[in-house]
Amino acid sequence: MNAVVAILLVIGIMLVRRNRYEQHERVMWTATGITVVFLITYVTRTMLFGTTVFEPTGWLRTLYLTLLFSHLSLAIAVVPLAIITLTHAVRRRFDKHGRIARVLFPMWLYVSVTGPTVYLFLRPYY
Repeated sequence: MNAVVAILLVIGIMLVRRNRYEQHERVMWTATGITVVFLITYVTRTMLFGTTVFEPTGWLRTLYLTLLFSHLSLAIAVVPLAIITLTHAVRRRFDKHGRIARVLFPMWLYVSVTGPTVYLFLRPYY
């Protein structure tokens, strides 16, 4: 789901840069919906089954933990920023929407790309 969101985010930014605002809106709502579904399923799965431990040690573990920490930190920050950005868009406050979206976009894209990357690190341990 995160990989699909990453693609949608890139499409969304391309659309807004081409002044195709209605298509941009639809793509961004789709990305938001997929993100919400992912978040619900991820939290539910974690509550039911716990977390998966990354077993390797050394530089690989350091790399994994660095990626995981940056992913989780930005994922936590994305949630309120996305809510604020969407609220401004719905209220047609596009100046405020755009200012926050310029900060939100790279963070959300990073989270959407590093999510599947973290999963690939953990895949052998499921």
